[in-house]
Amino acid sequence: MGTVIQLKRKVNDCYNELRSSVDQKISLVEDKIKSRLESNVNLIQQMVVHHLSSGGKRIRALLTLECSKLCGYSIGLRDVNLATCVELIHSATLLHDDVIDKSVVRRGKKTTNKIWGNQSSILIGDYLLSRCFEIMVEDNNLEVLKLLSSTSSKIAQGEILQLQHRGEIDMLEEIYLKIISSKTASLFAAASKIGGIITNKSTKEKEALQSYGKNLGLTFQIADDTLDYNSNLKLFGKKIGKDFFEGKVTLPAILVFQQANFNEKEFLKKIFKRKERTQEDLKIMLKLILKYNIIHQCYKRAEYFVNLASNSLGIFKSSKEKIILENLTSFSLERSF
Repeated sequence: MGTVIQLKRKVNDCYNELRSSVDQKISLVEDKIKSRLESNVNLIQQMVVHHLSSGGKRIRALLTLECSKLCGYSIGLRDVNLATCVELIHSATLLHDDVIDKSVVRRGKKTTNKIWGNQSSILIGDYLLSRCFEIMVEDNNLEVLKLLSSTSSKIAQGEILQLQHRGEIDMLEEIYLKIISSKTASLFAAASKIGGIITNKSTKEKEALQSYGKNLGLTFQIADDTLDYNSNLKLFGKKIGKDFFEGKVTLPAILVFQQANFNEKEFLKKIFKRKERTQEDLKIMLKLILKYNIIHQCYKRAEYFVNLASNSLGIFKSSKEKIILENLTSFSLERSF
């Protein structure tokens, strides 16, 4: 119990240090999001307010602000505006994800699709993207426009690739990495690279930031997928099994299938082909996760990307911002809430 509490404190300290570093600017991002999403259409306003009230850690926006600070950006609000863009893209993908996954709860609140239906939720997601592109055009930088528009395309392709392989418990690990590279890591990479673009850094420095963000994003997603099966962390009150019940094949499931015996493989194929899975199915799955020490294996995979992310920052001179970004890799791997 003591070790778990210490770990939570460490993770909290890391996140709080990042947020404190850009505290004033992240508040401006929040204000910008609210002002840009205001609408005279009553239904839009209701749905936006509901969606924003569900909160979120704003990791991607914080990443944009901190990487900009690392690169020496101090005068102006381009970092705030583009951090807002990054968050709007992320929020739009969450709205669309909830429709695809038929989710009914996100961060403890009913999803917009549960309250207002799929059609309205999809359109609200599109509305957020349209507002995002308005800000991008106002920034008037072709490199930024290309980066964020191509990132939006990658995210959509990742969603489609995941749908294409839904329920395939024998999915290759390579395909899984392609999915999360597109769905998650691409936006982390873009968020990080923005700081280098708006400060006119060298190509190598911009590529280093992009590499940092990509590998951070891969770490973040692997950790998140692993948490979904980590019953040891129920102390933190996190509900496990969400991906399992939605039929998503993630790294823990892939690794279990690779190491399972014949009968276990047949069981896994059977339950992932079903439209719905039961609590009893989850119990068996968790036993297999424990049997083959899958949680440990997943974190070992993630550690590889942690090291790549940290090494990417080697091109930058030592600074408080660099230390904070290095610590953020630990937050991504060790977070448990």
